[in-house]
Amino acid sequence: MGRIRTVDPRLLSSAGCSLFFAYILSFLFEGQVLYSLFESSAVGTSPYLLAAIIAHVFGLFSCGYFVKSRSSVRYVMIGSMGLCVLATTPFLFGPSALWMWGLVVSGYLSGCVVASFGFLLRTLTQKGERLKACADILIYSNVLMIAINVVAVNLSPFIGLILSLTCVMLGMAFIWALPANPQKEEGDEASFRQSQRSNIKKPVLLLSLFVFVITINSGLMYQVINPSFEHLVGLVSWYWAVPYVIALLVMRNLPQRAKHSGALYVGLAMIMAAFISFMLLARNAVDYLVVDTLMLGACGIFDLFWWSILGDMLDYTDNPAKLFGAGLAANVLGVLAGDVLGMQIHSSQLSRAEVTVTALTIVIVTVALLPVLNRSLVVLLKSHAYLVVYDSLSKPQQDVIIAQSVTLDPLTTREHEVLGVLLDGKSNREIAEILSISESTVKTHVRNIYSKYDVRSRAELISTVLKNQVGMLS
Repeated sequence: MGRIRTVDPRLLSSAGCSLFFAYILSFLFEGQVLYSLFESSAVGTSPYLLAAIIAHVFGLFSCGYFVKSRSSVRYVMIGSMGLCVLATTPFLFGPSALWMWGLVVSGYLSGCVVASFGFLLRTLTQKGERLKACADILIYSNVLMIAINVVAVNLSPFIGLILSLTCVMLGMAFIWALPANPQKEEGDEASFRQSQRSNIKKPVLLLSLFVFVITINSGLMYQVINPSFEHLVGLVSWYWAVPYVIALLVMRNLPQRAKHSGALYVGLAMIMAAFISFMLLARNAVDYLVVDTLMLGACGIFDLFWWSILGDMLDYTDNPAKLFGAGLAANVLGVLAGDVLGMQIHSSQLSRAEVTVTALTIVIVTVALLPVLNRSLVVLLKSHAYLVVYDSLSKPQQDVIIAQSVTLDPLTTREHEVLGVLLDGKSNREIAEILSISESTVKTHVRNIYSKYDVRSRAELISTVLKNQVGMLS
């Protein structure tokens, strides 16, 4: 253990989380280990799967309300992992009521672990490296999941379960090796101040809606597509997640200048092609390779996009666990909605064409959301970058920037004052106190400023005012 403690904390964090996520993917979250256990015990799957996913969502949502500091994250993660091992132990024996309770408990606690990782991602990984850090964790956890799936399906589900639990215990060791009482990083307070400047509620809600809608197709995949190829046991056990890993590798190694929004359109096209292929093709091995490659490749693109955007947004909040957990909960809720829809489709015995039309309708909705989402995120992230530079300038330089910014109509003296305080990240109430005016008057001035700059939000205003002037002065 002493030798492990000398390893870079970022690597320890990535290793610990990758191992634990392998347990979630192979067992808890509709994993092949769980399906194999149900099949060998002749137990109906639907109630158990829904209970585990719902509990996981509650864990993701609620974790941020009691995990509020980096110092508590290590203990919450280790304790939750240990309890997951205990809650999963009943699956080593015959079916009982403990199976349901075990899935609910481990589902909730695993959500807490995933949400807590938001703290580690922000404090241990620089912003520019978070996409690669997220990609590495998703890649390693899925490779481990593939290995466990092969064992569970082709050898024994109980051996697969033991391997999953071993991953949890190894993950605990790596998280335990993290520094117990890390010094508060200088970036923490800066991140909190920056969160006050930029209102991220609208972009996060829009992004959550986008992810929720698109991941409904993932739930359909679990309930409609996968069962159609369940006769290809050996092939499915090892190939299922391979396209997902390949997509992650491609996205991870794209040049930084590459526009990842373009990859989203590729992903949407792949999902459309996957469901059309599912409708037109037969059910042999080649057909499975086509459908699965398209579907899981698209899932890899979307998951890394979502994780990396959440990672970038962690600098806007004082509680990364709350933001990261709530963001990923939208992903899981989409899968849950897709599961329920898929179960309904299965019970209604809809045709392949009807299933495809349903999936394509979902894709069309996401295509409509994507341009709005892209604009909102670009404005938010650019305004954040400009403010960091703006803060480093002297007061005279800041005044020059405001004076030289171009407006449709000249600002009044009071509007200049309001704009200067607004760029310091103050709320309307704080602006009113500083300038000794009423809050309603501040709102009127802010609306006038928006109109004269032809913008609709604070983030857009910041981007418009600073994008040219900051570069000239810095």
